[in-house]
Amino acid sequence: LPPGTGDIPLTLAQNVRAAGVVLISTPQDVALADVIRAKLMFDKVAIPVLGLVENMSSFVCPHCRKETPIFAHGGARTAAEKMGIRFLGEIPIDLAIREGGDKGVPIVAGAPESPLAEAFIAVAKNVAGAVSTQVLKAPRLPVIGAQPRA
Repeated sequence: LPPGTGDIPLTLAQNVRAAGVVLISTPQDVALADVIRAKLMFDKVAIPVLGLVENMSSFVCPHCRKETPIFAHGGARTAAEKMGIRFLGEIPIDLAIREGGDKGVPIVAGAPESPLAEAFIAVAKNVAGAVSTQVLKAPRLPVIGAQPRA
């Protein structure tokens, strides 16, 4: 979804039964301010926030291999801790991610052994764990025709 608390996220929150939401942010303060407002909105509409992902966490130069935090680094982890939600991981900014998306071949399929793919897989595992935890917390509905346990 687009960042923030505009019409699209609010309309979906009001009309779709969701197990939870994953918030995505770049690390800089201005983006994180939108994430904080989004969390408050989801709290008000009773949709659990599964966690926060830091997108564009850093850039590794393909020539010199030096890592540069273009948009800062670590802001999403700090914000997640302050909001009391899970930090689900970091996704770097990299040309290969954009190129794979343009070709319809996600980095996880096109270069599954790459550090970029590993970052996406780590986030996916953390999201799956958060969903599983949320499902376990959900109230159980009785099954019609089921026999009560002794």
